[in-house]
Amino acid sequence: MTTTTNTHLGPQPREVFNRIPGYKPGRKADRPEIAPLASNESHHEPLPSVREVIANEAQRINRYPDAAVVDLHARIAERYGVNDDQVATGPGSIGVLQQIIATYCAPGDEVVFAWRSFEAYPLLVDIAGAKPIMVPLLADERHDLDGIAAAITDRTRVVLLCTPNNPTGVSLSHGEVVEFLDKVPEHILVVIDEAYIEYETAEDAVDSLALIAERPNVLTLRTFSKAYGLAGLRVGYAISTGEIIGSLRKAALPFSVNSLAQRAAIASLDADDELAARAAEVVGERERVVAALQGTDWRVLPSQANFIWVRADGERGAKLAKAFDDADILTRVFPDDGIRITLADAASNDRVLKVLKDAASTE
Repeated sequence: MTTTTNTHLGPQPREVFNRIPGYKPGRKADRPEIAPLASNESHHEPLPSVREVIANEAQRINRYPDAAVVDLHARIAERYGVNDDQVATGPGSIGVLQQIIATYCAPGDEVVFAWRSFEAYPLLVDIAGAKPIMVPLLADERHDLDGIAAAITDRTRVVLLCTPNNPTGVSLSHGEVVEFLDKVPEHILVVIDEAYIEYETAEDAVDSLALIAERPNVLTLRTFSKAYGLAGLRVGYAISTGEIIGSLRKAALPFSVNSLAQRAAIASLDADDELAARAAEVVGERERVVAALQGTDWRVLPSQANFIWVRADGERGAKLAKAFDDADILTRVFPDDGIRITLADAASNDRVLKVLKDAASTE
């Protein structure tokens, strides 16, 4: 008996993978003169104390990491004054977010969030078989909290609030989030994504830990990838109620936070003061850069993150993107929306200012 095999057919992915784009990471510099400002990472090298811990732990990487992440959970809990069972970790905050969506969303459920915001949001929701509900930002780049509240339906399971928002850098205030939460049913999980919280200086910033203590449906999502400078090791965490965290831990891929990441994160928390000083340096540069752009044709709002956002769409955005490329500066370009530029050392930031001012003067 002869069997005919159609070589054009094989295992087919779910339909969603035929239509969603892959996550687009920031471009990497391949020459020393290039300023790598496309990814929101720290330009500082790891602290000596953190490097030492990583080097020591590297001698034991033939062993599995602690699957329960006991020491790191305890250290994070101590840092924020919560119980150990209120902390969950994963490979970056994006890994924890995937656990959240897997835990709370079934096919056909809805996740509501502002747009534009973190690019991974719609991808993770689509992959889970849920439906992303994207509510446009207001004209001042802020979350439209009234619009988000109005978009909640009986299919909504999760709401994502990104503050400071990536890529616009605008943050939410505590008061407006409280008013928003009063409109959200308690069975809907509200995730406050605070990946850039260490750079936040606004006096009315969201106090997510206070909200968690008062409400049963709030979770804060944070990371060691930004101010703590561990982007390459991938470790993020969530803090919420013990009930929510208990479910998230069941959704975690075993051993997903490797041993180097666990020890480095603990060492970074032990060096909190030094890392806070580094974050303050970035904040100082942020204020200088934003002030220098006032009075130009570029609409750059005060940022609360480690980057600035230049709203530039269409042909104007394309010309600016090319100007940065020609100046050997890598930026994150969002076609038809704008350009996000990560802040680095003063010299790199001066190069950014020159491109923006030169581009403005030639229009």
